[in-house]
Amino acid sequence: MPKQRLLKRLLSFTRPYLPYLFLALILAVISVSLSLYAPVLTGRAVDLVIAKGQVNFSALKSLLTTLGFVVAITAFSQWLMGLCSNKITYLTVRDIRLKAFERLQKVPLRFIDSNAHGDILSRVIVDAEQVADGLLMGFTQLFTGVVTIFGTIGFMLAINVKITLLVVFVTPLSLFVANFIARRTFNLFKLQSETRGEMSAMVEETIGNMKVVKAFGREPEAIRQFEEINERLRVCGIKALFFSSVTNPCTRFVNGVVYTLVGIVGALTAVTGLLSVGQLSCFLSYANQYTKPFNEISGVIAELQSALASAKRLFEIIDAEPETPDSPDAAVLTRADGSVVLDRVSFSYVPEIKLIEDLSLSVRPGQKIAIVGRTGCGKTTLINLLMRFYDVNAGQIIVSNKKVTDLTRDSLRASFGMVLQDTWLKAGSVRDNIAYGRPNASEYEIAGAAVAAHADSFIKRLPDGYDTQIAEDGGNLSQGQKQLLCIARAMLSLPSMLILDEATSSIDTRTEIYVQKAFDDMMRGRTSFIVAHRLSTIRRADLILVMDSGRIVERGTHEELLARKGFYADLYNSQFAI
Repeated sequence: MPKQRLLKRLLSFTRPYLPYLFLALILAVISVSLSLYAPVLTGRAVDLVIAKGQVNFSALKSLLTTLGFVVAITAFSQWLMGLCSNKITYLTVRDIRLKAFERLQKVPLRFIDSNAHGDILSRVIVDAEQVADGLLMGFTQLFTGVVTIFGTIGFMLAINVKITLLVVFVTPLSLFVANFIARRTFNLFKLQSETRGEMSAMVEETIGNMKVVKAFGREPEAIRQFEEINERLRVCGIKALFFSSVTNPCTRFVNGVVYTLVGIVGALTAVTGLLSVGQLSCFLSYANQYTKPFNEISGVIAELQSALASAKRLFEIIDAEPETPDSPDAAVLTRADGSVVLDRVSFSYVPEIKLIEDLSLSVRPGQKIAIVGRTGCGKTTLINLLMRFYDVNAGQIIVSNKKVTDLTRDSLRASFGMVLQDTWLKAGSVRDNIAYGRPNASEYEIAGAAVAAHADSFIKRLPDGYDTQIAEDGGNLSQGQKQLLCIARAMLSLPSMLILDEATSSIDTRTEIYVQKAFDDMMRGRTSFIVAHRLSTIRRADLILVMDSGRIVERGTHEELLARKGFYADLYNSQFAI
């Protein structure tokens, strides 16, 4: 996306806050006008000092009093303008960040899975801050800078036209210098943002799996990898900073030349009597004020390069293709009857790597379906398709005699209760986590679900019981305790259908027996899909599907499959081999 379009799109987010923008402009005009009037008063004061003992103190006192009021009102206007600029900036960045986060809720899981989570975090948090810094500098300095330039030209023309034209023709050289450098800094700032995102992803990945890193003694390798990324960030950061920092000295040099020329020409004009000493003093002050905005605008241009590079990364999230929306006439599945049909379903995450091909299955309401097979055979993928986390490439899935594509995703997913091997708990109380799917559940219902999941006993041993605060992702609980809370969460929601993906993998054998009984009660009359590696837990399943390379190679009850002495029998016997 060209930088002009990028800037235009970024500024489009400020439209809801145009009143603040107009107020900031009015305050900029007021503060600049008064700051430009101050040199006029100063010049008059200089002219009142004629010689030693010939000072008009009465008129001087009046001028100084007026100057004091002018300075005070100028400062107050600048303070109010700063408040307006801050309001515009942070409301705008809030909206952009919210837009990006909302899009993350709508993108298909493929987008989340194919991007480093740390990089996504960096875009939403760090890059948004970079945009805020660029906008804040732009609004505060650009407004005053532009008004100051035009204001000083008007005041200088009133004093001397020839010297004013000299200043006007020479000063824009600083803008050409700034623009020349800015064109070369955008790509450097873009590379800096991308490298920063790469570092965030690496740090998030390492800290989130620190136990694994330590267990395998990979700390030196983690440090080496971090140092490599850190060095690249240092190099591109120094280059970006160097080019952006060169802008200001170059423009100051041009402005210094302008100030010198004004001083020389003004002094010669004053000698001829065409300018008074006070007017020369006033003109020099205006020349300085006129050149100052060019320095600030050049700084704004450099800062905007960083902001635009960060905005580009944010807009990549906002522009990410959302998952296929529900059809306008999509039905809401209020109460699923539990029937599920997979009709010649094919799916693969990567087109060139086949996974599930031509898979058909018919599940009657209330059946308990177990799915087994080697790692990577497509068991969890089948669950993802049932929940419509991914859409099939071919074929169709039918739930309660309706195609899943004819149902709203929310109602479809609400019909399933899930307990996964990978536990997830949010930062909050134990009560909040159990009631995550039913926020309005009563204390009695929450406690009942915990008792059914055999989590009540350990919860009561926690410092504050159900009010105990859980750290991020349940960091202060054992893996087994976290899984029991996830089971309690599923039991509280009591959906029409259940999906248990290695739901008891982190629980000790004794507790598993009790939880399995609770599951049996919960699954009674409900269609259930159970993914399991421990085949002893699925003996009572109504139907066992044995998968291999995305295909169902065997199906039947536990006894039927053992009698065949095929793939399932080999898997089962391997778990009990001596």
